Amino acid sequence: MKQILQNLGSGETLLADVPCPRRAQGSVLIQSLRSLVSLGTEKMLVDFGKGGYLAKARSQPDKVKQVIQKIKTDGLLTTVDAVRAKLDTPIPLGYCNVGVVTETSRQSRFAVGDRVVSNGPHAEMVSVSENLVAKIPSGVCDEAAAYTVVSAIGLQGIRLLQPTLGERIVVSGLGLIGLLTVQMLCAQGCQVLGIDFDEHKLKLAESFGAMTVNLAADEDPVRVAEYWTGGQGVDGVLVTASTKSDELIHQAATMCRKRGRIVLVGVVGLNLRRADFYEKELSFQVSCSYGPGRYDANYEQRGLDYPIGFVRWTEQRNFEAVLQLLESGKINTNSLTTHRFKFDEALKGYDAIHEKGAMGILLEYEQQARPERNSRLLWVGKPTADQPGSKTETPSVAFIGAGGFTTRMLLPLLPSENLVRHSIISGTGVSASHAAKKFGFSRCGTEMRAVLEDETVDAVFITTPHNTHASFVVQALEHGKHVFVEKPLAMNREELAQVTACLNDHPSQRLMVGFNRRFSPHTVALKSWLRSAHSSKALVLTINGGKIPADHWTQDLEVGGGRIIGEACHFIDLARFVVDSPIEKVVATAMRSGDGRLGDCAAIQLAFQDGSIATIHYLANGNSAFPKERVEVFAGGKVFVVNNFRRSFVVGDKKSLKTRSQDKGHAGGVEAFIQRACREGHWPIPPQELAEVSLATLDADEQIRSQISASIEPA
Repeated sequence: MKQILQNLGSGETLLADVPCPRRAQGSVLIQSLRSLVSLGTEKMLVDFGKGGYLAKARSQPDKVKQVIQKIKTDGLLTTVDAVRAKLDTPIPLGYCNVGVVTETSRQSRFAVGDRVVSNGPHAEMVSVSENLVAKIPSGVCDEAAAYTVVSAIGLQGIRLLQPTLGERIVVSGLGLIGLLTVQMLCAQGCQVLGIDFDEHKLKLAESFGAMTVNLAADEDPVRVAEYWTGGQGVDGVLVTASTKSDELIHQAATMCRKRGRIVLVGVVGLNLRRADFYEKELSFQVSCSYGPGRYDANYEQRGLDYPIGFVRWTEQRNFEAVLQLLESGKINTNSLTTHRFKFDEALKGYDAIHEKGAMGILLEYEQQARPERNSRLLWVGKPTADQPGSKTETPSVAFIGAGGFTTRMLLPLLPSENLVRHSIISGTGVSASHAAKKFGFSRCGTEMRAVLEDETVDAVFITTPHNTHASFVVQALEHGKHVFVEKPLAMNREELAQVTACLNDHPSQRLMVGFNRRFSPHTVALKSWLRSAHSSKALVLTINGGKIPADHWTQDLEVGGGRIIGEACHFIDLARFVVDSPIEKVVATAMRSGDGRLGDCAAIQLAFQDGSIATIHYLANGNSAFPKERVEVFAGGKVFVVNNFRRSFVVGDKKSLKTRSQDKGHAGGVEAFIQRACREGHWPIPPQELAEVSLATLDADEQIRSQISASIEPA
């Protein structure tokens, strides 16, 4: 199928061939009929992409600070690679979609054949969470329905402003959202004053029932508002404009009566003047997209709705309210449409966004047979005859997952010769298509089954969210594949037992977990230096992990498992590898409350059979100027240090190692899997160590979680 993508690095807008998306859990699959180009968000992304690196840096100064700090800790080359990879990943454009449901779950409130609106992107097929989908009434045409989502942005601003019948409201900025907002305010019985530079937009606002102020004619909006209200001041201002200037908010405050309200829907400068708000006790609020639920993973991804008795207007209910207004004729969209393009010519629509007077740009999709689903893989370029894999010197590999880590850290490390790059799979297909083209894979898709059932594929790399790892590993092993899975191997003991049992049932298959630090040249040097220390060892591993917000997916106990399971496992494995003796005991102590409330500040103590000990300080409450990872080994009267995997040395000795950039062993790990597992049939990491480290990690996490739970229980 075809989809519109934006490359933020090169600035290229693409109408790309990508695999049809897989219907995610709790979602519906929709075949598109119409979609609306946003002159706000999409134009901003297109313009950002076309700007040079200097322009990009100027537009995001906060990101520049993060980059500078990363250079200090991780080195210049590592940072440059990370930034380039981030910008090179294409992103889908669009969020105003109209289509027909083609696939649902049995429990869905939608049925196949329903005509719906959603915030799906510009693509022939989209998979959208049910809470972001609404049925279209029979009296609303596809073209009008395409304005639903962008109208909901204005509607949410109105709900925050809370206007009442007869109040005088200013709409500052008469773009698409502004003109839709004018109509909704008039429908609510408000008197409306619209402000803009564009004479055509002003005439449209007047046709919808508003008074207007023409800034191009040097009309003073403050004076007009004063005259309009008889000197009382307006009740509220909705700012729907886009400008870097702070003047609009000052202007809005000056217009308002005492205790007036200002709601920002657009994007403007926010250097607020205290006197503007202090003297009149004004309220100011920023509206977030199209309503409650936006950016809430529980609502948007897991389908957990807010009870209507507590949250009357969610994103979905705002969609439904707009559709009612469209059906009743309270919102007119005919005069807002300035351009129409067939989807095959969609790129012309992105040229049109810079035309004077452009507003509603509609993309029309041909009604045709549904694009072929995911039963087969999509070829990247012309089909070719791949070299046979079948556990030979030239193994055939596939990737399940194509996120940032995969494209930045793993795919570039694959050997250039004696390897068949078979296919890459991802949920939406966009990242898989881009990665397959960039790294020379012959196919891409969205269905893992297509890869597992292909007998020519010898091995798979699994780099999906943590909660899928164990299940995907089992499926891959059962289909006769060698498996490289990113950490963690399992989220709980039951999953670990299932993987272990599957390995026992398939003894010819090899499994490797992405415990890359044991393959770092710094770790290799450390092991070599330790040969002279014939004694037990004491390890201190200090991990300055940095803070990750509570709403990040890695902190979600059901999806990411938290940072002990998701990240601290690396250092339990590193300690196990350095000591080279089985772990006998795990004692984990959590920092409780405050910075430790998420379970990502803890001390993990390991005792080994040979008498060695290790203490892992995993901390999220430090400063980014301090090294992220520091390993100290005390043994045989010496101290061995690995500092951030850039420099290693022996205290009081001339032995040292310094690499040009940070080297955490990713290259060594990929090489070990391809050579030892795929070609030679050996274990890159002994299976008993994989199980032992995973079990120790789960044990530590359980102790930490129980301590945190006990600390928050009421007395």
